[in-house]
Amino acid sequence: MIPLRDVIPSRTTPYVTVTIIILNALAWFFELALPRDVLPVFLQFYGVVPADFSAPTLVTSMFLHGGWSHVIGNMWYLWIFGDNVEDRLGHGRFLFFYLLCGIGAAFGQITIDPQSTLPVIGASGAIAGVMGAYFVLYPRSRVLTLIPLIIWWEIIELPAILLLGFWFVMQLFSAGSVAITASTHGGGVAFMAHVAGFVMGMIGVMAFKKRRQPDAWWV
Repeated sequence: MIPLRDVIPSRTTPYVTVTIIILNALAWFFELALPRDVLPVFLQFYGVVPADFSAPTLVTSMFLHGGWSHVIGNMWYLWIFGDNVEDRLGHGRFLFFYLLCGIGAAFGQITIDPQSTLPVIGASGAIAGVMGAYFVLYPRSRVLTLIPLIIWWEIIELPAILLLGFWFVMQLFSAGSVAITASTHGGGVAFMAHVAGFVMGMIGVMAFKKRRQPDAWWV
């Protein structure tokens, strides 16, 4: 299932969400400009390496990606869900919340694979936190979703609680059944980071959200 847009208009301009997307895009193009023999060293230095942990990489790793689909998919999800969460938290608190979710997600992956020597990179964990916050703040929202079927694609509106709940269950199942490790798989999707980020977003948003504004038309 691919979310296309939600039905909630943002009351404010999502300056932080847009800035994060721009920074990720710039970092991605910088990666593309690096020589192929330099890029692995760069990712090893700025990504989170569980077996050789360095605190600054908890932040730098959030702005690095491993491919076009990785960066585009992450930024697309952030664009759909980030503006409304930023709206409810406020710009400054949203930035802190986003970074905190990304840090928590990285620790989630470190916990499941502490001996890995491969770098953990990507904004997925932080964005999972944003999705967890959206799940809590806007359970009655609806999301226009593209559903690929066997011979055609269907576009329908799904309740946000159903779409995000399904996404979380899939991440949780994958984290439990696959348990990717560097030593046996040579890298892959850090599902536990997604799970940890989502849970942290669900819990943390209650401390970060502003006093509730009057209900919008969609409630």
